[in-house]
Amino acid sequence: MKMINKIALTFSGMALIGYSASAQSLADAKKALDAEQYQKAEGMLKNLTQTQATNAENYFYLGWLYIQKDYSDSAKAAFTKGLSVNAKSALNYAGLGAVDRMDKNNASAKSNFDKAVAVTEKKDTEPYVYIGKAYLLPPSPDANAAIQILNAGIASNTKEKNPQLYAALGDAYRSELKNTEAYNNYTQALAINPKMVSAIVATGVIWKQANNYEDSEKEYRKALAIDPNYGPAYRELAETYLRWGKNSTEAVSEQKYKQAVEFYKKYLDLTDRSLDSRMNYARFLVYAQDYKALQQETQEIVKTAPKNNLLVYRYLGYAAYENKNYAAGLEALNKFITQADSKRLIPLDYLYLGRLQSASGQDSVGINSLRKALALDTTQVEAYGEIAKSLYNQKKYAEAGDAYRVFVSKSKQATLNDYLREGVSYYNAFKAQYYSTATPKPVADTTLLLKADTAFTYIQKHAAQPQATVALYQARANDLREPSRNTSQGYAKPYYEQYIQLITAKGAVPDEDKGFMAEAYDYLGTYYEYKEKDEAKAAENFSKALQIDPTDKQAKAYADKKSKGK
Repeated sequence: MKMINKIALTFSGMALIGYSASAQSLADAKKALDAEQYQKAEGMLKNLTQTQATNAENYFYLGWLYIQKDYSDSAKAAFTKGLSVNAKSALNYAGLGAVDRMDKNNASAKSNFDKAVAVTEKKDTEPYVYIGKAYLLPPSPDANAAIQILNAGIASNTKEKNPQLYAALGDAYRSELKNTEAYNNYTQALAINPKMVSAIVATGVIWKQANNYEDSEKEYRKALAIDPNYGPAYRELAETYLRWGKNSTEAVSEQKYKQAVEFYKKYLDLTDRSLDSRMNYARFLVYAQDYKALQQETQEIVKTAPKNNLLVYRYLGYAAYENKNYAAGLEALNKFITQADSKRLIPLDYLYLGRLQSASGQDSVGINSLRKALALDTTQVEAYGEIAKSLYNQKKYAEAGDAYRVFVSKSKQATLNDYLREGVSYYNAFKAQYYSTATPKPVADTTLLLKADTAFTYIQKHAAQPQATVALYQARANDLREPSRNTSQGYAKPYYEQYIQLITAKGAVPDEDKGFMAEAYDYLGTYYEYKEKDEAKAAENFSKALQIDPTDKQAKAYADKKSKGK
């Protein structure tokens, strides 16, 4: 796919949109929060906690804003303050449970959610909404638990239906790709509140997931007709056009990518170009795989971002690796991994760290990082290929072969070249043992040759046509299975014959193949001399070896021997 590398957004020196917090209500702050105007919402909520300091809800929504920004410590402080104002604030207990979920402390989360339900007033369903949303938070969303608590919320008050419950229930089903159930719940939410733009946009996301881009766009446009300043609709338009472009022809995709960036620029305009919206743009660029724009954007963010915004260094590290700026990438990602809370780290962080370390010549530590990524997420199968490459560079051939073997068995991205790397790794592992000068000399493990031959055979079976290079490796591997050519059973014979046939079928033998051809004729000459006792065929093959390479030592030795009548 073509990347969106023609347009990158930078904001240094630009003024932020202003607002007056003094006249704003909690409803206004919640609207700004829903519209992802986080800077605006934060200012309003901080003001409300000063002017209405005894209202526990103000602290909850401030804390929930910090949840959206991934600032769990700040969120916890806000929820704790809310409970100090009102010890029976169900929302703030729900908030503390959400922080626990982010911190992977599920037992404490369950305890806080139970407290929230216990103190919830009979007709109040809002705590159920946020407990459900909390269960859907990364890093370990639990859609089943979310569905259960949201249904409990619906059952708790059947007279005054809360559209937020149904919308959150739709989100839970959508997270499991149960789009029919998700659609039904968004429809129910909209039946209660036809102008609920978040539910309309969420319906558009369902169509996007089904690759029905036209109907997806219709939903976003419908939301914007109700609220032209609803930024998330433009963000989803951007992400839909990005996906649309990925699944289109090259000519169409370039146009879609350009439109996607324009939609994201509009989203940034509507979300006050805050640090948070710019970080959302950075996430978008990761998904878009536009690493040049991502590096440019993150470098600009670093100049003005507060020191506690470590997440930008994650994206900077990713981008620098993809742009082959390994030193800068290693510095950025090391900063993120060493300074961020360990609970915030994800497998992809260690995958990129391992890649950067390996690319910087730090193969051993790189392998450790890649293995850590796999330990955290076994689906990161691409790491096996990178581990194998690093092991091969360290001449740990048997381990490299094992890693390639796992890679080709699990990865949908594996190619026949990866099978070749597997086979060559095992072949070289045997050679290292066979020719070792160590004392005591290791016993060469012939099962390595069988593993190598299995990989080579797979290639010849699945390639469009047999490959000469693979035939040569098969011949060599089978030759090494025998202690001496003088007592050979001819294991390598069919493979050397195939190699000769594949090379000669192309016409004149290329210079780079002449040495290998001489090797093949030498083997056949020896086979016929000792195994078959056929001097005519032996002489014929040694003669062909000399014709191709007049300096071939084995063929010259045979000719000298025969000239002396031996």
